Amino acid sequence: MPLSLRSVTPRVHRAQAAVLACAVSGCLIAASAPSPAVPLGVGDRLYPTLGNPGYDVRSYDLSFTYTGDNSKPLAAVTTINARTTQRLEHVNLDFAHGTVESVDVNGLRADFTGTGEDLVITPGVPLPKGSLLRITVRHTSDPVSGKDRQGGWVRTDDGLAMANQADAAHLVFPCNDHPSDKAMFTIHVTAPDDYTAVANGVPVSTRRSGRSTTWTYRTQHPMATELAQVSIGRTAVLHRTGPHGLPVRDVVPAEDQAELGRWLEKTPDQIAWLEKKVGPYPFETYGVLIARAKTGFELETQTLSLFEKRIFTEPALPAWYIESIMVHELSHQWFGDSVSPRTWSDLWLNEGHATWYEALYADETAHRSLQARMKAAYTLSDGWRASDGPPAAPKPPKPGQKISLFRPNVYDGAALVLYALRQEIGATAFQRLEQAWVALHHDSTATTADFERLASDTAGRDLSAFFQGWLHGEKTPPMPGHPDWRSQPAENAQGAEQVG
Repeated sequence: MPLSLRSVTPRVHRAQAAVLACAVSGCLIAASAPSPAVPLGVGDRLYPTLGNPGYDVRSYDLSFTYTGDNSKPLAAVTTINARTTQRLEHVNLDFAHGTVESVDVNGLRADFTGTGEDLVITPGVPLPKGSLLRITVRHTSDPVSGKDRQGGWVRTDDGLAMANQADAAHLVFPCNDHPSDKAMFTIHVTAPDDYTAVANGVPVSTRRSGRSTTWTYRTQHPMATELAQVSIGRTAVLHRTGPHGLPVRDVVPAEDQAELGRWLEKTPDQIAWLEKKVGPYPFETYGVLIARAKTGFELETQTLSLFEKRIFTEPALPAWYIESIMVHELSHQWFGDSVSPRTWSDLWLNEGHATWYEALYADETAHRSLQARMKAAYTLSDGWRASDGPPAAPKPPKPGQKISLFRPNVYDGAALVLYALRQEIGATAFQRLEQAWVALHHDSTATTADFERLASDTAGRDLSAFFQGWLHGEKTPPMPGHPDWRSQPAENAQGAEQVG
């Protein structure tokens, strides 16, 4: 559903009047004069309209009111605290699936309009560079997917959850929807008393009023918009303790907790396993959110990873596979959530690392050979590069299928790069690199070039030629230590499963 607006900025009316006057008088308007309402982006190669320049978001405060019917829009209020990085006459937010009722800027009512997937706000006076900016948007948040749109709210059998990767947070709330602009989040959810609401971070308060309850959660670390999570349902919240006293909380359908408990008990040991590989767990809590929904993927939302129930109940799936997928999403808390990609072309740093630790865990705990998996990936790698692009230069997603960016070249194809790197610099240097990477860029964003530089520094030699071939080349380079490995022609290559 397109953005619905209940007022139109007077500047738009004046511009239209000027165009009409010029048409009558025969005058010309300079081609360089920008429209007051222009969709913007931060220049991401793969998602050009995502994000907006001119400001840095410091925090989001989100309020949602759920009626108990997941087919009806939620009443919502989004408050954004930011600082301008340039003089702004207009402020663009990403928002594309709700009705905007009003917008305030620094406490004063502001005009607004919509263009493309942007909400364009015109404050009463221009905002100087370096000034504080507080935007409050009263709007609805529609859980029913629009035509040809994927992501945002996920309708479950008993309520709602979120799946905002890669470009869908702005289908839920107005935001600067790009991972390069991370911010703190406070999330309030009001729902009928027979529902439970859980969100990223830790609980702050629970307030009952009449027949409804308002739950408030707050993050203790900055978060990208695509990692926001809200679960509303008839669910149970199960608590246990992880390494070093880490609070672990899982959210499951209430009637399924006995059936699913044996899987959830594995999380503390999985966290401890990863801490030995890459260092301390980076956030204030962790847990698994199991939803009765058909998504086709699992998703590493920050501090609370989203899983379909079926992955834990499908008889055909072996235990080692389920556990390795749990480790995949857990690995993302370090790779993708704490250290977020500066651009979506850096996605291989997320998915390659998560796939690597998924495969390494299966190798070490279930004797599922890492080398055999990497050899199989090598066989298919040239085909993946031909169809989807090299790992660090993926081809854009297909029109109308924006999540088609998540293809084998950034999963097993990128894990293959890490295997080659370990072969090239040795296991000891590789582990030092991994630990240094997550420590250096904790709570921040990073690029492929950052990783290449740190790898060279760790190895004590220039690895630029290695990375040029493995991350950017059209053909897969020879595998260090395995000169006999061969890749099939592109037409023979088959895809690999992606998990999120």
